[in-house]
Amino acid sequence: MSALLPLVVAFPLLGAALLVVAGRGLPRLVAEGVGVAFAAGTAALVLWLLLGVTPPRTEWVGGWTPGPDGRGVGIVLRAGPLPLGLAATVSLLVVAVLAYSWRYFDEPPHRHAGTFPALILLFQAGMCGFVLTGDLFNAFVFFELMSVVAYALTGYRVEDPKAVQGALTFGVINSLGAYLLLLGIALLYARTGELGMRAIGDRLDAQGRADALVLAAFALILTGLLVKAAAVPFHFWLPDAHAVAPTPVCMLLSGVMVELGVYGVARVYWFVFSGPGGIPAPDTRHTLIALGVLTALVGALMCWLQRHVKRLLAYSTVAHTGLFLTGIGLLTPASTTGTAVYVLGHVGVKAALFAATGVLLSRYGSVDEHELHGRARELPVMTGVFTVGGLALAGLPPFGTGLGKALTEESAGPALTAVFVLVSAVTGGAVLRVAARVFGGLGKKPPDERTEEPETTGEHEEPETAGPLRRLPDTMLTVPIALLAGSLAVGVFPSVAESVGHAVDEMLGSTPAPPPEWTLPGVLLDLLSSALAATLATWAVTHPVSSRLHTWTTPLRRLHSGHIGDYVAWLVVGTVVVAVLALPG
Repeated sequence: MSALLPLVVAFPLLGAALLVVAGRGLPRLVAEGVGVAFAAGTAALVLWLLLGVTPPRTEWVGGWTPGPDGRGVGIVLRAGPLPLGLAATVSLLVVAVLAYSWRYFDEPPHRHAGTFPALILLFQAGMCGFVLTGDLFNAFVFFELMSVVAYALTGYRVEDPKAVQGALTFGVINSLGAYLLLLGIALLYARTGELGMRAIGDRLDAQGRADALVLAAFALILTGLLVKAAAVPFHFWLPDAHAVAPTPVCMLLSGVMVELGVYGVARVYWFVFSGPGGIPAPDTRHTLIALGVLTALVGALMCWLQRHVKRLLAYSTVAHTGLFLTGIGLLTPASTTGTAVYVLGHVGVKAALFAATGVLLSRYGSVDEHELHGRARELPVMTGVFTVGGLALAGLPPFGTGLGKALTEESAGPALTAVFVLVSAVTGGAVLRVAARVFGGLGKKPPDERTEEPETTGEHEEPETAGPLRRLPDTMLTVPIALLAGSLAVGVFPSVAESVGHAVDEMLGSTPAPPPEWTLPGVLLDLLSSALAATLATWAVTHPVSSRLHTWTTPLRRLHSGHIGDYVAWLVVGTVVVAVLALPG
């Protein structure tokens, strides 16, 4: 069975190659059908492998196996429950995205029909390769394959200057993060002569206590992954990219790509740096928790201040990335399990909210909360998606986001639990506020005042479809519902969370813990955050944005200037901060 692992990466690559070669001669319907077929075939293969994954299996691609001394350089794929589970999540979301975008774009005559599905299949191959590889350098290669394709997808509307600018911001910041990641890998290779994650960890442990070189490698690798995860202060590229990227691309960027950065942080720490030759647990704990809390609070505040709905959802992704980092930073199997469940539930909710936002953009040519006030009353299905999605984002039971949040809070102290409740309430409340104003027409139409960074206030958008949609395609209606249903299933069916718990225990090599399940304190905290979200949304609809709040947040909003040079400066500052936080206490 392990011999089939390479097909998880090779199959979507083959589909992309076929579309590139033959796409110009294929009708658009056929090209999109080929894309869906290859994505669905990959998803089916991963699910089949997942069912027979015990015990975990390893496959060296091309027969490059380690020598008698245990050393080896090659492409190694590891079929553990957690990697395969993530690959299945990625592949199913790719299928949903391709179904959502079926005959979606108004393609110019010079662009052949296979371009978009080919890029999505390349993106799928990169993501699957990243979660399956056991080699640190190959993880870098697969992540960069993701980044290059995401850069192209962000600037897919290359005829639009705003799309080019957003793509360039994405490309420059993520490329710098990649250089830091590669430099950290080079330092570890120079020290250990190994590239396999577990092999590097074993060599470091054999050499004794970590020195300055190991600390530098940890800071560089962690920074590179945090750039991909859009953690503060490396997050500036994410809202700029989401504002201009096509909606199906946003579903992937916020749905899985950012979360894979968090997965990379967890995996690299546990496999490489968690032993006696790595970074002490207390230093790692306060580094990740400090960055996580900062990311969560900044993301939640910026989310609340937005009126551009795609930016609002992007900042909510930043905020939840902070919560995920905090959960990982607790460094316990229980908190890691809770975070994994939280991520799984978040995938469906966030992708569904972006899908509903794409409906607004394609029907009304705008995603401005103030401009759309009351105009979407005619969309009852999307009203339900946005309302339910906002409550699920706040942690409403029995959604998977609520279960994951509750499980993580059980491992945190009172102060961190308060952060989880506050951040989930603010982000969920911001989405509910949009639902009330745009879909319900509640409250007075807000005045056209600047409440966020100047260059994004009230900016006009163009429909991504051939023209304003008078009748919504069935795929655009059913996909967001199916995504929300998937998030609901994570919290409703105990077997899902139990499987996630077993997968985390296997990855960490920890003693199997009791199955994760709902508890009364967890349910009460989730109900509290949901009630706070509804209260905040009600308050926002009945009270105009105060000028005092606008004044207080001006310094923070000005940091999000849209200038690449500013973002590069913050990346340098963030790298230094990570290194200082990781210094032995």
